Amino acid sequence: MNKIDLEGRVAAVTGGAQGIGRAVAERLLDSGAAVSLWDQDEALVADTQAELSSRGTVLSLPLDVTDYESVERVLGETEKALGGIDILINNAGIAGPSVPVVEFPLAQWRRVIEIDLDGVFHCCRAVVPGMIARGYGRIVNVASVAGKEGNPNASAYSAAKAGVIALTKSLGKELAAYDIAVNCVTPAAARTRIFEQITQEHIDYMLSKIPRGRFLEVGEAAAMIAWLASEENSFTTGGAFDLSGGRATY
Repeated sequence: MNKIDLEGRVAAVTGGAQGIGRAVAERLLDSGAAVSLWDQDEALVADTQAELSSRGTVLSLPLDVTDYESVERVLGETEKALGGIDILINNAGIAGPSVPVVEFPLAQWRRVIEIDLDGVFHCCRAVVPGMIARGYGRIVNVASVAGKEGNPNASAYSAAKAGVIALTKSLGKELAAYDIAVNCVTPAAARTRIFEQITQEHIDYMLSKIPRGRFLEVGEAAAMIAWLASEENSFTTGGAFDLSGGRATY
């Protein structure tokens, strides 16, 4: 494993209690960053903090990314405990039901968009002013290959992740004059708890589309995200980095 130098940096990771978020938190801690875990599951994020405490400075804060005031609260608590945020990893997300558009429950559509897209916007909106004031920042948004290609029976998730890609490009351009890089990754599916939300038929469909013939490992996602979150990523911004195992064609 290559060593990414994040000594002295402060990172916030949404959805940091499990899955890709936890793997990213581990990688950032091992690279020297102090990490604030932002997650809606209060009990789980507290357990994760306890389990990761031996690896470095880690804080756990429950939040609802759909509530902007909740985001501002955990931002303030993080800044008070650790200092200004240098790195923001927007990872929190849900899959939503695996059904056709014409059957998609209206409330579930709104919930997916609120968490997967509005949540990313809320966190960026809250954190970016501090990055501008300090003259440095790295933001990595976890989108999906579904945002590029559109998965059948996953319209809300696909639409939300397409929105994350577009938001990344817009914000990257807005902040290009600063030493602030905004990029996203577009992973294929990884075996995390999100699989509990979708049907086996949909899981089989996703696997069939991956030329590598397997699902993404969370550590593989963390490796790419850690570099994008580092000072070495000094030029690229507004980019979408492929993690689809060969599935994506652009």
